[in-house]
Amino acid sequence: MAATPQIRFSAADRREQILDVATSLFARQGFQGTTTRQISERAGVNEALIFRHFPSKDELYWAVIARKITSAAPRERLRQNLEVAGDDLAVFSRLASEILERRAKDQTLSRLLLFSALENHRLSHRFFSTYVAEYYGLMADFVRKRIAEKRFRDIDPVLAARGFLGMVIYHSWIQDLFGGKRFQKFHVQEVSETLARIWLQGMLAGSKVAPAQSLPKSKNGIGSRRPQAQERGVQIDGK
Repeated sequence: MAATPQIRFSAADRREQILDVATSLFARQGFQGTTTRQISERAGVNEALIFRHFPSKDELYWAVIARKITSAAPRERLRQNLEVAGDDLAVFSRLASEILERRAKDQTLSRLLLFSALENHRLSHRFFSTYVAEYYGLMADFVRKRIAEKRFRDIDPVLAARGFLGMVIYHSWIQDLFGGKRFQKFHVQEVSETLARIWLQGMLAGSKVAPAQSLPKSKNGIGSRRPQAQERGVQIDGK
């Protein structure tokens, strides 16, 4: 009986194979709970080969995160969503919908980032400075433009961006990571439009809120403001 020929991988293919295995294990077991020996055994390679491609376990984990980010292209998607014509309700509903649909299909990146935040702060900080800061910056620029046009209230654009994205991402975590969808299911379009309306009620220049109280400058040099009264009902786009 002829021997089964061994599959020969190129260096690039072997690297991708290692990343595939590492992604699965890291997302399920976390950074601390996964060893390079486990990865090598699952990938069917010598552990030394892993370190030939990745100098350290930290760099392997970072390569896993970077590959997931690159394939998802979140900044490019955000830029495209903000540039498509439409009123503000349509823009932010579309943005929320795209985020929720993408995360519902694959929560791997969310799991990787949560593990890194809890177990490896260096990687978490690196992720924020490399990817998240610019992502928030794109949306903050859009908010800043709306403020200049007198369409949005004069508030910190970065905090406004964090507020909107925080609502959307937290809903995704509740439903898909914490099991919320087992008890209560929501249609993505309903959630997207509802969250966009809630956020816009606090952002539109016509919102009936009391004048904001001036606060000390935040570290980024932008004045922070805090509303002194509860918001009253606001119409959005005539609805």
